[in-house]
Amino acid sequence: MNSGKSSVMNLLTQQETSIVDPTPGTTADTQIALQEIHGIGPVKLFDTAGLDETGKLGEKKRHKTLNDLKECDLVLLVIDPATRDIRTEQDVIEKARDLDKQILIVYNHFDPTPTAPIEEALDLLRFYKKIHIEANNVKYRAGLIDFILKNYTPKQDTTELLPFVRKDEYYVLIIPMDVETPPGRFLRPQAMVEEYITRHWAYPVSFRLDLGKARGAREQAEEENTRFQRFLKNFKKRPHTMITDSQAMDIMKDWCPPDIGLTTFSIVMINYFSRGRLHTFAAGVKALETVKSGDKVLIVEACNHSRIGEDIGTVQIPNHFAKHYPGVTIEHNFGREFQDNKQLEQYTLIIHCGGCMISAQKLQARLRDLETVGVPITNYGVLLSYLQGPATLERVLKPFSRITAVTE
Repeated sequence: MNSGKSSVMNLLTQQETSIVDPTPGTTADTQIALQEIHGIGPVKLFDTAGLDETGKLGEKKRHKTLNDLKECDLVLLVIDPATRDIRTEQDVIEKARDLDKQILIVYNHFDPTPTAPIEEALDLLRFYKKIHIEANNVKYRAGLIDFILKNYTPKQDTTELLPFVRKDEYYVLIIPMDVETPPGRFLRPQAMVEEYITRHWAYPVSFRLDLGKARGAREQAEEENTRFQRFLKNFKKRPHTMITDSQAMDIMKDWCPPDIGLTTFSIVMINYFSRGRLHTFAAGVKALETVKSGDKVLIVEACNHSRIGEDIGTVQIPNHFAKHYPGVTIEHNFGREFQDNKQLEQYTLIIHCGGCMISAQKLQARLRDLETVGVPITNYGVLLSYLQGPATLERVLKPFSRITAVTE
């Protein structure tokens, strides 16, 4: 506490993003700011509470700060050189090292205090680059930015959203607009896929599937299938791949011709935001082969959208488990916070959404937690394809064959 973290935040953002006050514990919760830093790109800045506040509230702040540490790529450890109790600084460095985070040291001087005593007390500081500033003085901002640019090495993210897209090919987006679809826009996965295809000189074409008719009485189903077949006949050149809403897999596995590739928006998203770790989710779904009565399964959604109608996470997947896996308890985790490790250990399987509303860093942190406690994880798209049989799962993973080959 009171090392000047909020002052550093305000120095970087050039505005009063965080409240600055000499009262210990002023930062009650993590302050977040989005900013473009030329030379790095768009960044998310976290101004956390201090780890050394005592009491129940202090423990809650500490828990939140350590969760933020998991999510970040770079740690700016702000230190008052006058500090003599180095337990908190040592705690941060050790936890950041365990999580393989880059660390830069920011000495925030409130007076001309030399840094030698703290560096002698905390030997780990010798491994990290350091800068000396006065965080409440704007003249130090340019030097701080230059220091970050010079010493921070961004992780190279080479994961492609749609690695199978080819120039001048057609790609069909199967979009059943149900009661949860917001008016006036596509959902984020649909918009991202459409933009990516267009940017890569290919052609996205959308088809609105009426799932009610497709699953309805024979006459209705035939009518909807006929409309779909007429749609396909409009192409002089055969579409390369179809990307469907996961909940329509029971229909599209039969309707999509075998010579056209098939995958789901959810699979595309989880591969992208996990930075190419689709194989982890493909392997995780195999936990269903041994799931039994009394086991617990956790359904995780990263956002808090309005859940109405035949929602996948709260209705469709639980209904399937009730029918095919009697005695299995289904629990939910909605929103951006993830379960604590002690809670996670009780689950036989985690079923995660596409992850499109959280950052890749947060999803990576979740995967690290699950790997630590040994709990398998799968994904909506992978699960709903698996439930249609091994051939369907193999088919939707095929566009990412170089990734999923790891699980063979």
